[in-house]
Amino acid sequence: MLAQVECHSCGMQKMSIFYEVKSIPVHSCLLMPSHMEAMSYPKKDLRLGFCHVCGFIQNTVFDPAVHEYSTKYEETQAFSPRFNQFSKDLCQRLIERYDLHGKDVLEIGCGKGEFLVLLCEMGANRGIGIDPGYISERTTSEAASRIQFIQDFYSEKYTHLQADFVCCRHTLEHIQPTRDFVRMVRHAIGDRPETIVFFEVPDVSRILKEQVFVDIYYEHCSYFSLGSLARLFRSCGFEVLDLAKDFDDQYLLIEARPGSGAVGRVFECENDLDELVQDVKLFEVSYRQQLHAWKRKLQQISEREQRAVLWGAGSKAVSFCTTLGVNGELEYLVDVNPHKHGKFLPGTGHKVVPPQFLKDYRPDVVIAMNPIYCNEIRGDLAQMGVNAELLAV
Repeated sequence: MLAQVECHSCGMQKMSIFYEVKSIPVHSCLLMPSHMEAMSYPKKDLRLGFCHVCGFIQNTVFDPAVHEYSTKYEETQAFSPRFNQFSKDLCQRLIERYDLHGKDVLEIGCGKGEFLVLLCEMGANRGIGIDPGYISERTTSEAASRIQFIQDFYSEKYTHLQADFVCCRHTLEHIQPTRDFVRMVRHAIGDRPETIVFFEVPDVSRILKEQVFVDIYYEHCSYFSLGSLARLFRSCGFEVLDLAKDFDDQYLLIEARPGSGAVGRVFECENDLDELVQDVKLFEVSYRQQLHAWKRKLQQISEREQRAVLWGAGSKAVSFCTTLGVNGELEYLVDVNPHKHGKFLPGTGHKVVPPQFLKDYRPDVVIAMNPIYCNEIRGDLAQMGVNAELLAV
């Protein structure tokens, strides 16, 4: 279905609607202190549109006014050894590739600051991190004396801040006017061609090909492929230096610098428009099969009177529970992040418990929200002596 909606990446109005979910929580990393508050948390609709000109995908009915990014927002993945190793390896590659030693680093949307701290620790760099959800008590590194954290959104107010390396991880997908935002970053760099820019976002191609419906939720209003990401950055005055996938091909990485006006290197992986069209069609006709399969699995668990828990009380869990309408089929969600324990999932009210809870609860089935963590989860279960079937979404 074609819609007269302007693409926030290229500005064209050639967008087709292919996925819709009604009444889902407007936040999924903002856990609630009580079951009642979780059940009454505000909800909105999500309607994804695909731009046939640039390949960008956006929530065409997104309302940014409903969001509350604050210190209550618990997005960090830094309690997972698997994720921490990925972050360290990524830092090491960037430091070596761009000689980030004794340099000035700016991170836009730094969250709780873990990645910026790593860059400053490993390269003896100086840092500035900007994020409304930053919590100073979480930073205990010796590098803290070289880092300034600003508890705010990045905006024109901060475009005077200069750095040798500008990074922005898992923030752009939360921003509706993507082209305006990337242009603002380019404007802030000005005539400093040596400045390197690094962005990291989820890969929508994987979501479409594998019908990963749990990776679609209200906070993510913008979805990229390698091609649409590169096209956006070039249109905003950047020269693309590298395009890659990482974290088991779940994340897209783009490295760029201010351009001279020429197109520069074009990567083969950018030529993805025809493939994206087919992937969107595949998702549109096949995602219901995924939903049906999981509904059937949960029904079987219930019929067998088995105990089941979800492992991972973040955005994927909110999407899983609200999209499938999960209720009594499971009672608890497990998370390794201690700051989530005792809180409740918005929309469904499921309680979040620590892994140690399973020692006494003895679940029959554990459903991992992300397959990349299965080995880690399997090890934790074995250490606790919990013999449960481990499934992954």
